[in-house]
Amino acid sequence: MTKLVEGDGRTHIKSPLMRESLQNRGVLAGTDSDHDLQIFPDVTLVGIGGQSIFDRGRDAILPLVEELAECKKDHKLVLAVGGGTRVRHTMSIALDLGLPVGGVAQLVGAMEELNAILLNALMAKHGSMPMQRDHFWDLPLYLSSGITPIAISIPPYHLWEPPPEEGNLPMHGSDFGLFQMAEVLGFKQVIFVKDERGLYDKDPKKHDDARFIPRISLPELRANPPAENILDEALFDAWANSNHLATVRIVNGLERGALTAALRGEDVGTLITREAP
Repeated sequence: MTKLVEGDGRTHIKSPLMRESLQNRGVLAGTDSDHDLQIFPDVTLVGIGGQSIFDRGRDAILPLVEELAECKKDHKLVLAVGGGTRVRHTMSIALDLGLPVGGVAQLVGAMEELNAILLNALMAKHGSMPMQRDHFWDLPLYLSSGITPIAISIPPYHLWEPPPEEGNLPMHGSDFGLFQMAEVLGFKQVIFVKDERGLYDKDPKKHDDARFIPRISLPELRANPPAENILDEALFDAWANSNHLATVRIVNGLERGALTAALRGEDVGTLITREAP
């Protein structure tokens, strides 16, 4: 039963935070919860790289679309797209004009929306719909209707993007945005579709002796990160404090069947686990 508190001329509903400073570390520690709600525990978020897939044209996109059409018959999917090279060009112009970092972040999302529209045109006959920015509460309607929503990946900070530690580019990129979406909404898993088999100790495009990493834990990865990481480092920092997302997988979208195998839980690509083995 709700308990009312009176005595100062006002009536309050008693709560643990009613007279506490939200900057107090003890108060913050007391807000930990072991029953956070997973809103979509049976949904997989599939992030499709802009430079990795879209920039390669029909030879990369069309086979992946066919595979996605088959996968959606057996799995609940939310698709998200990156912006690719267009994002780099747009950021270069924005920096040349002197736009603040928040303005740059706003433009990045706009570029990703173009790829969302492109993917929807190809997926439309299989049942798809571009999702408006931040309209996450439309997801139950899409999913219950058999429609695969297509979102943008950049996190919705827009003009409120925090200043970066270095330079003037948004430090919260598409990979981080996918993690945020999956964590907040409690998705089952995130699968990043790239143009590499998975994670390597260094860029395999530049180094023939790059070592493939089939499985690694988040603590191991943060303790000894690759010289050139395929995913945003901000993702790993935030993941260390997360509640829901247990695994992240990276697969090669240019390899037909890799995504299908990942959705089935098969050992393909690189699996990153939040907890150490």
